[in-house]
Amino acid sequence: MVTLRLFQPDDLSDLYAISLATGHAGGDASRLYRDPELIGHIYSAPYARLAPHLALVAIDEQGPAGFAVGTLDTQAWEDTLERLWWPALRERYPIPKAPDGDETPDQRRIAMIHRPEPVPPSIAEAYPAHLHLNLLPRVQGRGLGSALLRAWLDLAGPPAVHVGVNTGNSAAVGFWRARDFHGLEGPAGRTIWLGREAGGRPRNP
Repeated sequence: MVTLRLFQPDDLSDLYAISLATGHAGGDASRLYRDPELIGHIYSAPYARLAPHLALVAIDEQGPAGFAVGTLDTQAWEDTLERLWWPALRERYPIPKAPDGDETPDQRRIAMIHRPEPVPPSIAEAYPAHLHLNLLPRVQGRGLGSALLRAWLDLAGPPAVHVGVNTGNSAAVGFWRARDFHGLEGPAGRTIWLGREAGGRPRNP
């Protein structure tokens, strides 16, 4: 049985672990990174620490197995990270010296900490909320993704919301499209942007 609850401080290390276990286009990234916390520094920990009222954790018999975290105002969130999150990490991780295109996975993530790419303004203005939803393989395929999304939307409003998905993660793109997220225009690159209108609720899988 899986239960959903708000993030608790003791969950933080599990959020880091889940982020790493799903950080390679949805698959395990542990073999790629020397520092196992880098992905979590970007995609889960800041939300849990700075917006815990919008951080949900899925718990099964083995412990935390997934999460949904996000914010209602992406542009304000980017400002918050600049003030409260990135400065300490930039001190901890010196900016990479490898030339562009030749970085290790660790160096690419550290570069993101020093030079985070803002969400395209047209997307952030039309779909101001965003979220990240990750599940360990042991709980995938059981409808938990839809349940987490419904629960997060209930907490959040539900607002007009967007997600950014790695171009290599076709399963995630299919997941969001099946839950009424549609493609949004954005700059060409490694991210596919999808959005959902305010007020909707995801259909069951």
